[in-house]
Amino acid sequence: MTQDAANPNDAAPTLVDIGANLAHDSFDHDLDAVLARARNAGVAQIVVTGSCADSNDKAQRLAQRHPGTLYATAGLHPHHAGDWHSGLADRIREAAAEGRIVSQGECGLDYFRNFSPHADQRKAFVAQLEIATETALPVFLHQRDAHPDFLAILREFRGALGAVVVHCFTDTQAAMEDYLALDCHIGITGWICDERRGRHLLDAVRIIPDHRLLAETDAPYLLPRTAPKTGDRRNEPAMLPWVIRALAGARGQTEARVAAITATNARAFFSLPSAA
Repeated sequence: MTQDAANPNDAAPTLVDIGANLAHDSFDHDLDAVLARARNAGVAQIVVTGSCADSNDKAQRLAQRHPGTLYATAGLHPHHAGDWHSGLADRIREAAAEGRIVSQGECGLDYFRNFSPHADQRKAFVAQLEIATETALPVFLHQRDAHPDFLAILREFRGALGAVVVHCFTDTQAAMEDYLALDCHIGITGWICDERRGRHLLDAVRIIPDHRLLAETDAPYLLPRTAPKTGDRRNEPAMLPWVIRALAGARGQTEARVAAITATNARAFFSLPSAA
């Protein structure tokens, strides 16, 4: 992949990808090349999503190995809600206390896949929000096909939480309005680049205030349909400029403007330093 192919903005490395699953084993063999392509594409910093005990630990190791570029979160995705236990809670608290993570999560509810019983999902979600109130970390949330329950739980805790992002937003504009009313950030992925299932986002993202907009790839998932195709269809942080381009077009803003506000918001949200 050439630099031009990876970066429609031809920007200096200043973008922030707020959610990339670089602990996924598909990145084990070429992570250094992935990071080089990201930097060539203008992506200066990447928040590596932790979603289970193993990926939490791996995300933290990656962040320690690439200081200033990678940062880790720690949480339990609703798919794994049955794995929640006090030992995992203690490990997340410890990582927060030692400054090894920049956010609590990924956590939330997912009634689309239903890999875990709904009751287990709600229990794990509540427990993780309780940790977030203790640690004062920002919260990285997942919601799919579970808006009523998710919103009810989030409303209960919102006053005690710090910054909150509903990441990889794919729901309706009405759901987005509910989250914005709770002063949440909204994370947008390459879903917005998919004319088949993401068309509704082109209208919905217009209502996101500049100071609440964040951008992410959710790599290795959700490869933007507008981006150059890779042989294995794996998404990676170098594809973030295509999300920026789609957001700019939908919001009637320049790509430079969207790049600047999403990067500024991400650094404030996760307390990241300015790009080197």
